[in-house]
Amino acid sequence: MCGIVGVFNLNGEPFGLSALKSMAKQMAHRGPDGEGYFVDNQIAFAHRRLAILDTSPRGAQPMTSKDGNWVVVFNGCIYNFLELKQELRSRGHEFVSTTDTEVIVEGLSAYGPDFFKRLNGMFAIGAWNKSEQSLYLSRDRFGVKPLYYWFTGKTVVFASEIKSIIKHPEFRVELNLEALNEYFTFQNMFSFNTLFKGVSMLPPANTVKITAETTQIKHQSWWDYDFSVQDDSLSFEAATKETERLFKNAVSRQMISDVPVGSYLSGGMDSGSITAQASKHVNRLTTFTCGFDMSEVSGVEANYDERRDAELMANHFKTEHYEQVLNAGDIRWSLPRVVYHLEDLRVGMSYPNYYISRLASKFVKVCLQGTGGDELFGGYPWRYYRIFKSVSQREFFDLYYEFWQRLVPDHQREELFTPDVRKAVDFNHPKTVFERVFTFNDKLKYDHPEDHINNSLYFEAKTFLPGLLLVGDKLSMANSLEERFPFLDNDLVNFAQKIPVKYKLGNLEQMLKINENDFRKRSKTYQEFDDGKNVLRKAMLNFMPEKIINRKKQGFSAPDESWYRGENADYIKELLLNKKTVSSEYINPDYIRKIVNEHVNDHVNHRLLIWSFMNFEWWCKIFLNNESFE
Repeated sequence: MCGIVGVFNLNGEPFGLSALKSMAKQMAHRGPDGEGYFVDNQIAFAHRRLAILDTSPRGAQPMTSKDGNWVVVFNGCIYNFLELKQELRSRGHEFVSTTDTEVIVEGLSAYGPDFFKRLNGMFAIGAWNKSEQSLYLSRDRFGVKPLYYWFTGKTVVFASEIKSIIKHPEFRVELNLEALNEYFTFQNMFSFNTLFKGVSMLPPANTVKITAETTQIKHQSWWDYDFSVQDDSLSFEAATKETERLFKNAVSRQMISDVPVGSYLSGGMDSGSITAQASKHVNRLTTFTCGFDMSEVSGVEANYDERRDAELMANHFKTEHYEQVLNAGDIRWSLPRVVYHLEDLRVGMSYPNYYISRLASKFVKVCLQGTGGDELFGGYPWRYYRIFKSVSQREFFDLYYEFWQRLVPDHQREELFTPDVRKAVDFNHPKTVFERVFTFNDKLKYDHPEDHINNSLYFEAKTFLPGLLLVGDKLSMANSLEERFPFLDNDLVNFAQKIPVKYKLGNLEQMLKINENDFRKRSKTYQEFDDGKNVLRKAMLNFMPEKIINRKKQGFSAPDESWYRGENADYIKELLLNKKTVSSEYINPDYIRKIVNEHVNDHVNHRLLIWSFMNFEWWCKIFLNNESFE
């Protein structure tokens, strides 16, 4: 786990070491254990190291293959590297370290860029082929590790974080207004835009080749999710047994490390099942939970504190358990730091992630995370049932798009933006990129309710999940902590896609009987049908307390709806309703005032939108105005 940055001048001009070091320094938090550089005329690589495997100097990067033809910078962890290493040894390749990086560079020497497809793990890689004078960029299947690039036509710059690209001598920060339009629709990006004009993210499961003749970077996808081919010959019992086997293997693979490994423990099934298995590999596994001060919290948020369930599991599995308790005032200090590290604003109320990773980093260098289980096994049934009985692709698109406008719906977009922004953006852009997620894959079907649910799983794995992973990467690495995701194991994902929908959602048959014309009853039924992940629940019964297995789904979130009406109301007004509010150049101040007043005074829950307004305001302060927050 590290931070990488590279520059390739297509016109042959050399790039200086001093500028390269300045760019790498911006990611020192990603790699406090060492730094390394490779400069060869027009190509330059830099690496900041967080030493996990083979912490000796033998694991330093950039790393060159034994034949001298490949140079690699790599961020991530390859969980099947030992099997690949054995295969490469049988072909005559020699190794001097015990790192996965050396396996990558020797694998490229043996097989070329097709080797990326064989990696089971999380990765962002820059690889220079000396004989071809070609740069290859590649990213893992699921989008765990970020990789950004800026292409001018004569120069390509890539990095793990945009902060490094900004430090390139020729880069000038400008706001990408279409990305802003996208963000305030979805609280996410469904394209590969960023808020920084000219900076794009390489899509997951993509490898691109860049040479001196390149005029346009064309994404080349080599893998995609496929929920469309279900194995109907599987019995529920067989699906349960194989899920359990593959899950155990995935946790075991991801325990590989030469430094301490811990686990987050939220009180739910996903993190609890990971802790159950990991604790078999580590005596007194270290676990971490984030809780909240609930003294002034009411309503549904009164159940947001998961400490009690986490403590029960910590006792059950005999872990060494630590807790972080947040209160309403913690957002003021953390918010600018969160935005600085996120850069690329994405989903969720993420400052608790920052605090819990900061706590974990005091004890371990690697922490296991439960992200991915919901997207693979159907953990959000209240979302899928909204489009359950769509009769066509068009109806499916329209209904689902209406739901995924998480922040500002289309009919309010003109009210949201200032006149100059309204003139510059295409209000149809969000709908276009939304539909493109589906039309990218011609295997998707729209004929039956099961098709619609599988399409929903596909969509969330392609959009919502990468947003969660990006937040996880940025805020954990802000604290020099590597997060790993056992549910995102190649073999487990491949099998989970084949499991029939009826095994994931137990109320499927009852849902088919709902009268679509009885809207009142239909709405009530959607709220009741929250029994997702049935096959996973059954698979975990052998090693998890039944009380946790049957616990209702709950996200990891602070009780901000209450806090925004209480202690944080003044901070929100101070930040957003001020003559010095920077984002008012782009966001209509009257609209912000309306939203804040509705939340504080009229008890309309706008917590996600207010959070996004605050994030964007700090983004403008930090990246457009160069304001300090220390």
